[in-house]
Amino acid sequence: MGTERLTIRVALAVLLALAAAGCRRDTSEPADPSTGDTATVEWVNDGDTITLAGGAKVRLVQIDAPELQSDCYGRAALRALIDLTPKGTHVTLVADPELDQRDVHGRLLRYVYRDGTNVNVELVRRGAASPYYFRKERGDFAEELDDAVEDARDRRSGYWGACPGADLDTSRGSITGPA
Repeated sequence: MGTERLTIRVALAVLLALAAAGCRRDTSEPADPSTGDTATVEWVNDGDTITLAGGAKVRLVQIDAPELQSDCYGRAALRALIDLTPKGTHVTLVADPELDQRDVHGRLLRYVYRDGTNVNVELVRRGAASPYYFRKERGDFAEELDDAVEDARDRRSGYWGACPGADLDTSRGSITGPA
């Protein structure tokens, strides 16, 4: 009876180890647009969220755009995302293996590509969004996002030139001041 219990315990330990290994994210491979899912944009909700044909919502990961109703540049940020991903646009959605796959609202967290352009980075480059590192977790494109925001600030692009209260805090999101 003692040998059977030991065998069962060893078998359970092996199964638990295998299950745990299978549940881990593969962090050895960076986000790659060639491995993403293709989708069609149905609607642009605000400066950092789109709705896909079929109804799924996508929050552009690692960035934050000003809020539509309350923040300086909120409507302009919406227009910038519409310019990059208008209704009917085919996009590629790429998950970052280092980051959460969904936010607390159930939205997919993805880098969005259009014709090879990383829309997340482009919005920051245009000054329509800032890098946002939730829980200070930096994904595959953190350095590009940091470079893009410094470039936008230097050129006074987007809200960096339009909003006197604009500031950068990558752990809080876009800070542009009131509308």
